Amino acid sequence: MTRATCEPDRLAVVVGSSEASSAIGMLRERGLLDKRRKIVRRGGMVEIPVLKEIEGMQIVEQQSPEHYIKMQELSDLLDGSIPEPLKKLLPRGWFILGDTIIVRIHPDLSEHKRMIGTALLRLYPRCRCVLADKGVRGQFREPCREVIAGRPAETIHRENGVLFKLDPMRIMFSQGNVKERMRMASLGKDEIVVDMFAGIGYFSLPMAVHSRPYRITAIEINPVAHRYLVENIRLNHVEDIVEPVLGDCAVLTPEGDADRVIMGMVGITDRYLRKGIEALRPGGILHYHQNVPAWQYPDALIRPPVHAAALLGRSAEPLGCHKIKKYAPGIIHGVADIRIC
Repeated sequence: MTRATCEPDRLAVVVGSSEASSAIGMLRERGLLDKRRKIVRRGGMVEIPVLKEIEGMQIVEQQSPEHYIKMQELSDLLDGSIPEPLKKLLPRGWFILGDTIIVRIHPDLSEHKRMIGTALLRLYPRCRCVLADKGVRGQFREPCREVIAGRPAETIHRENGVLFKLDPMRIMFSQGNVKERMRMASLGKDEIVVDMFAGIGYFSLPMAVHSRPYRITAIEINPVAHRYLVENIRLNHVEDIVEPVLGDCAVLTPEGDADRVIMGMVGITDRYLRKGIEALRPGGILHYHQNVPAWQYPDALIRPPVHAAALLGRSAEPLGCHKIKKYAPGIIHGVADIRIC
């Protein structure tokens, strides 16, 4: 049967056994894992049930899918507690960060938010807190969140074999960046790397754990995020690879010997391009993150680092661009890989 005629409730991604754990984590974080069906192992391959076809991944149609007992729906738990017309506004998705559930609540459901939070804890008994997400604020892009069930506390989130400890009330952790974190995990072996906006180690830690660079200098200006970066380096046993630096990367970025520079910030990243380029040895690679209008992608993403390199008397070779997520209507968060000579 051709892919065009595959039934959606039979679709599965096929990967080798060694790739299964990371693929399952990525699909779960992106909300593409079909939790109604079981993961099936056949020989040396693993069939992971998914909700839709995924570009770049091998898809098959399962002939005999194995189903779990149907999980209760949020709307079922709230039956009779919320007016019927408002049920269509209930959240259809949420993000589980360690043992904390992050969810967006429609404004018309505000008076029912605590009831929704309690219902979510019933759906996920291992979780202990539900936070209503209301965006970000301030220079350090701190999350705006409200406790709607349970008690907030530090949590440890496991992704692709990496541990991230954080306070979900004070630190952002983007669900949409999971694919890029996994890509970074495959880069940097034996290299000297500079992570200019390290946060709690979003990109440094996957790289250190899986690719084992020679050294990563991870720079973070937010003291709260830096404290968790230091702790996460210890939790993941990469003290010999990652050097945490507290301060402004405009001042503290080392010059001239990096094989790879990660600029994992958006909005203001272009202001630091000179520092990022000067950190690279000839032939080094820059990973430049930025938000750009969808209709101008990828040109608007490539132009700033190419122009900045030219001003410094260096040449820039675009190696590729990757869409990370939709940032806002008509706006894409992307990353350009640029070789600087």
